[in-house]
Amino acid sequence: MKEIDPKVYKKHHSFQDFKSHKTGIIEYQKGRAVRVLNEWSMGTLVTNHPVQEKENFKDTLNRVLSDLTSTSEEVLFKITPFIAEEMYTYSDEELLRFFYHRYRYDVFPQLEMLDHYPPYLQIEPSSICNYRCVFCYQTDLNFFKKTTPGMGQMSLELFKEIVDQATNNIEFLSLASRGEPLLAKEIEGMLVYAKDKFLNLKVNTNASLLTESKVHALLAGGVKTVVFSADAAEEPLYSQLRVNGKLDKVLKNIEMFQNIRQKEYSSVPIITRVSGVKVTEKQDMDSMEKVWGNLVDQVAFVNYNPWENIYEAKPNGQTKACSDLFRRMFIWQDGLTNPCDSDYRSTLQMGKFPEKSISELWRMERYEGLRAAHKSGNRQIVNPCKGCAVV
Repeated sequence: MKEIDPKVYKKHHSFQDFKSHKTGIIEYQKGRAVRVLNEWSMGTLVTNHPVQEKENFKDTLNRVLSDLTSTSEEVLFKITPFIAEEMYTYSDEELLRFFYHRYRYDVFPQLEMLDHYPPYLQIEPSSICNYRCVFCYQTDLNFFKKTTPGMGQMSLELFKEIVDQATNNIEFLSLASRGEPLLAKEIEGMLVYAKDKFLNLKVNTNASLLTESKVHALLAGGVKTVVFSADAAEEPLYSQLRVNGKLDKVLKNIEMFQNIRQKEYSSVPIITRVSGVKVTEKQDMDSMEKVWGNLVDQVAFVNYNPWENIYEAKPNGQTKACSDLFRRMFIWQDGLTNPCDSDYRSTLQMGKFPEKSISELWRMERYEGLRAAHKSGNRQIVNPCKGCAVV
């Protein structure tokens, strides 16, 4: 089935196709951003959020303003269609926080910079999944068994501890990783606890387990982005790619989500997206847009990356550092932390939360050693990094 085999996978720019209902949004939001940042620099717009007290807050916003007003094409920070659409969900005051954290997310990896917290935190409510997608590491049946150590669901207590440390320090988080988050028994309690604590909390789900109760939990105000993972808009291709999945059930569930959203949460600033992994030329963006376009705000394909066989992959000669080492950290359902999810067996694990704090884990010696190997062009001595295409 797989026909696409990338030699380099730019994870930060992994959208192959991205379609939104809005048009002309980049120039509009760029003008708005410049206005907001100028008002901030003149003191007429302020934020009372603790972010303003953070190290380099003022310098970072000045850098954002400089890049957005520059005529050069070589600037580090740009407003993309993806960022522009997200900006619609923020007030002017929230944009100050957004630009500070977005700059850390976008630019720090380019400069291989770090501070005390990861720009992005990925939390795994469940390592177990009900699908066996052909492009996913869940196809490793020798690893992904309920009886395998490390497989299970995150407790609400552990989730609360993570959220408490992340609040006011990390603004971009995802509830997703190796498994299906809606399989977590306490997922609704997690969503309730995270409400109003972050600029963007994203949930990725295959949508097969959506219920009315879960839809209300997703729409109640804590989640900013809901990504429904679907790689096709027709059978049998959908179930060939998303093994164990049924397109008619998923379609019905997303229709239910949209109906509840329109009737009861029309004023909630949330973005919905159907996103698929492009693994074969049989997948068609026009058919995706036709089926899903009226049910969500965005439809996209991301580039395929061979996650499912990283431990068998041959050394590829890649010497460029992985951007995720400077962008995100993963906390598995049992508290174990990892620098990426390509390494789903955690051979690179960095320690356990809450035995060490998020900040301690992010800057611990083992992590810094891995970054040093990548920065010096020596990722080929690190397993499984030597066979990974992510940069």
